[in-house]
Amino acid sequence: MASGRLFACLLRRNIIYLYEIAGRSAMLPDHIKTLLEENEIRFVLAQFVDIHGVAKTKSVPVHCLENILTDGAGFAGFAVSGLGMAPHESDFMAIGDIETLTPVPWQPGYARIACTGHVDDAPHPLDSRHILQAQIARLSAHGWTMNTGLEPEFCLFARREDGRLEPYDGTDSLDKPCYDYKGLARASAFLETFVANLQAIGFDIYQIDHEDANAQFEINYTHSDALTSADRFVLLRMGAGEIANQLGMVCSFMPKPVSSRTGNGMHYHLSIADAEGNNLFHDDDDPQGLGLSTLGYQFLSGILAHARGLCALAAPTVNSYKRLVVGGSASGATWAPVYVTYGDNNRSAMVRVPYGRLEYRLPDSGSNPYLVTAGLIAAGLDGIEKGLTCGAPQNVNLYDYSATDCRELGVDVLPQTLNEALDALEADPLFREQLGAPLINEFIRMKREEWIEFNRHVSQWEIDHYAEFF
Repeated sequence: MASGRLFACLLRRNIIYLYEIAGRSAMLPDHIKTLLEENEIRFVLAQFVDIHGVAKTKSVPVHCLENILTDGAGFAGFAVSGLGMAPHESDFMAIGDIETLTPVPWQPGYARIACTGHVDDAPHPLDSRHILQAQIARLSAHGWTMNTGLEPEFCLFARREDGRLEPYDGTDSLDKPCYDYKGLARASAFLETFVANLQAIGFDIYQIDHEDANAQFEINYTHSDALTSADRFVLLRMGAGEIANQLGMVCSFMPKPVSSRTGNGMHYHLSIADAEGNNLFHDDDDPQGLGLSTLGYQFLSGILAHARGLCALAAPTVNSYKRLVVGGSASGATWAPVYVTYGDNNRSAMVRVPYGRLEYRLPDSGSNPYLVTAGLIAAGLDGIEKGLTCGAPQNVNLYDYSATDCRELGVDVLPQTLNEALDALEADPLFREQLGAPLINEFIRMKREEWIEFNRHVSQWEIDHYAEFF
């Protein structure tokens, strides 16, 4: 008991130290001071993402929080994927956004602060969060805010002794498991803990369901502005992985973990609001009955016009293209788009229009949310600035159509491999112009290497088929 009281006393002194020395408390809003005290925060995770969208952190004692807000936490940029830095260059300084400071419920005593990378006192052109902030500034110049609602899917696996991943719940084996009660109930140990942790830090979660693959789930929470949505998704993936690990599970956001089942998508619901919060994509007088305004159709047209290049950002791995395939899955449908189309309540289209907003269905849960959102804004604003228009919606089951059928209808096919998507990204000048040549060049370079490595890998399928064939 005495040691416990001593620890609590030292902990409180450590927190108070932050506010007392050198008048530092002037930098911190009262609600931040309250957050630190009430949650007994000892360390702050200065967090940014690499080019893949994977969280990178340094643990900083709470009394040094001011340093993160001013100078930033220093990282050797060469050690991080996709920052385009060399060992002899200045440090990558992650400068924290104080309004993102959030307790980490699954790691008591810790808080997370989302950071934007700077090098030599300037925002780094290959920092994903900075790339999105630059596109948001373009919207802000019009007095607009982009709101996004993300729908991440993931799978819960157990790692067997031989290294294989299998559904954590061995009874989750139905051919059509979507919305299955047993599958949902038997994953409750993870789902309830996960949801409780997210709710504790402000996620307004309104639905949890078992998805169309065995051991696959989706968490739905209310939308927010685009930067907050991206910050939250990174934190969500951090929490999902750690909570699953604590329970002896593996939580996978891999786009296509099982070849015969549906992949892990992350649908983006999109709308633009004015300064009063009015949805500028909404118009009840839409003659097509989709509730879309002229602005909404122009933004949609930009997404369609740049769909193939944007695909590389939304589906950024070799594995992503095993989700975006012509054909079905064991449950009947992949629920992933293949064609550059839009439709009313059409979940076989690349963009669904659920009345007055857009749902971009191409991204997977392994994508970088900052780069996907930045790419969407760049494409959509191009549609608005050029006054682009799109044809009639495709309100048919596109899964019944072949690639040849769609080409005859004038409907383009999305890239079917990462290499094809990179070709499309390289050929579309918009993304270099708006997201920056350094970022796009580095992304393409790294992803070309991934493609080459994949093609040189000898898979078990090849051994099974060819080892004794000749």
